[in-house]
Amino acid sequence: MIKIKVAENGPILIEVNKAVLHSKGKAEELPKKIIALCRCGQSSNKPFCDGTHKSCGFTGELAEIEVE
Repeated sequence: MIKIKVAENGPILIEVNKAVLHSKGKAEELPKKIIALCRCGQSSNKPFCDGTHKSCGFTGELAEIEVE
């Protein structure tokens, strides 16, 4: 199951059973079941959220998608 939640005024949250990040020719298994992706564009750890949206004035609507 994959659940995607676009947090109000926050990141895109992806909940998965297993995740593998492919970047720069390497595959890295992510231990977390919830991955937070930056939506404000200001994170210093892109594509992941580092909480910067709280201080940069980002606003955005809430949405949820669930895929089985």
